[in-house]
Amino acid sequence: MKVVLFCGGLGLRIRDAEKIPKPLVQIGYRPVLWHVMKYYAHYGHKDFILCLGHGADAIKKYFLDYSECTSNDFVLSCGGKKIQLFNSDIQDWRITFADTGIDSNIGQRLKAVEKYINGDEEFLANYSDGLTDLPLPRHIEHFRQQHKIASFLCVRPNLSYHVVAVEPGSSIVSDIFPIDNGGVRINGGYFIFRREIFDYIRSGEELVMEPFQRLMRKKQLVGYSYDGFWAGMDTFKDKQRLENLWAAGTAPWQVWNGESHEAANGATENAYPADESITDSPSAQPVMFTEDPVHQ
Repeated sequence: MKVVLFCGGLGLRIRDAEKIPKPLVQIGYRPVLWHVMKYYAHYGHKDFILCLGHGADAIKKYFLDYSECTSNDFVLSCGGKKIQLFNSDIQDWRITFADTGIDSNIGQRLKAVEKYINGDEEFLANYSDGLTDLPLPRHIEHFRQQHKIASFLCVRPNLSYHVVAVEPGSSIVSDIFPIDNGGVRINGGYFIFRREIFDYIRSGEELVMEPFQRLMRKKQLVGYSYDGFWAGMDTFKDKQRLENLWAAGTAPWQVWNGESHEAANGATENAYPADESITDSPSAQPVMFTEDPVHQ
């Protein structure tokens, strides 16, 4: 399946993005965009479409000048004239670089690359700054079982806020609890679409606003609930947390380092709980759609 990645945001809340585009902000010795792409490649999805905007030239240059030696063991011989790699990261990747506009939103960027989907019935899409250890084959299998047009990852917010409940008609607090312990879910990206999604996007519309509203009215939108590791890199504090996990060798999103081939590709019947998804039923958990300039 092709993978559309939104890479045009400004990254207004992260310090390093003042000098380079946010997708190139590094975790370890590779940018966060590389970590996202490496995740998809691990599951066999290596045909990428990058929706470029702010800092497009820098992203193009990064891959044009890409060095496999940075993240792989190798042997240097013949006075530096010969390099023998033991592993390769992107040798079998196919990357389409698409200029989708400096000020475009996610919906506009997705619509702009419709021509590169080339008639595929299904494709994947994602922001370029969210990392997870989600077993992707399970998500895809769940999506196909639902027979809907769109699905996305629903995760608990990684926030330190507390939710407060106040008794109706008074100022008496009746409950207070951490937001990540409640029923609130946020949009974690990791979209799966059928090509019919393009029929729901009008000119200038943001993806999770009007198009998703239309999908919900048609009962064509599925939320896949996941309680494993997920983290978005929206702020410098988020970057530090991810950097610390990487430095300690405990980065959960690096499924390519420890997950077996069978686990990566063997989604089986009953591989996920029956209540793992959020649908349009009245009893479903609340979902909060969140997007801002950093997610463009």
